[in-house]
Amino acid sequence: MPEISRVGVLGCGLMGSGIAQAAATAGFPTVVRDVETALLDRGHAAIRKSLDKLVQKDKLAPAARDAALARLRLTTDLAELATCDLIVEAVTEDLALKNELWRALDASAPAATIFASNTSSLSIGEMAAATGRGDRFVGLHFFNPVPLMPLVEVVRAVGTSPETFERAVTFARRLGKEPIAARDRAGFVVNRLLVPYLLDAVRALEQGVASTADLDRGMQLGCGHPMGPLTLLDFVGLDTVVRIAEIMFDEYRESRFAPPPLLRRMTAAGLYGRKSGRGFYDYSSDTPFPTDLRL
Repeated sequence: MPEISRVGVLGCGLMGSGIAQAAATAGFPTVVRDVETALLDRGHAAIRKSLDKLVQKDKLAPAARDAALARLRLTTDLAELATCDLIVEAVTEDLALKNELWRALDASAPAATIFASNTSSLSIGEMAAATGRGDRFVGLHFFNPVPLMPLVEVVRAVGTSPETFERAVTFARRLGKEPIAARDRAGFVVNRLLVPYLLDAVRALEQGVASTADLDRGMQLGCGHPMGPLTLLDFVGLDTVVRIAEIMFDEYRESRFAPPPLLRRMTAAGLYGRKSGRGFYDYSSDTPFPTDLRL
């Protein structure tokens, strides 16, 4: 297979724009596709803002920022991704949607193109099965914020070839990331361990073990975590965690993966955390304050 020299990113949201930024900064010409120009404009603005911050902190030279921006090409045309050696998908966690896009790309991309999904919980094998290139399909799970977080989970499905896996590992390292290997199991490594911890924090709040602030402070001061579990839930998005937990519960059928009632009720009420302005904390003022919701 030829060396990866041109990268495609499917989706220009929070994760997609971050992956595109990392690839462009690492020297890869990068094509980013989304369904609407407005979404592309928003993603491009986020990339520019992130790069500007790195320049302000003397972590990136202005010339390197400008070069990274010049390597980006934004498009609404799915066919333009067919020019890439590696396509990384970062769209909504909806298997049917992802597979619809993979089938379309499989028909247009060269046989040597590697497909990679940034899914945090869905089966890589089920996506690979929607294509005719199961041996060239792999998981590349980045973490938010992508430009700053060093970890990438490289997920090997049953049909992933050793060559594809090694090329994905090499690509992650070329981005300056530290890859770890994971099998194709729901949640992979990090979410398999993290999600039950987050759900237990919600259960502790439900059961009156402690207040929101004290639960968070306890894990920060007692375990050295940079943020408490309820703050982290708000950061990730309560709706996102519910969706991931449901996928994991469907696979493992273990109660520790089941979303607690409080989390479901908050999500149903549109309380998603930071992105909605309110979750376990209220973000309507400069200093977030606990809402301490109860059932």
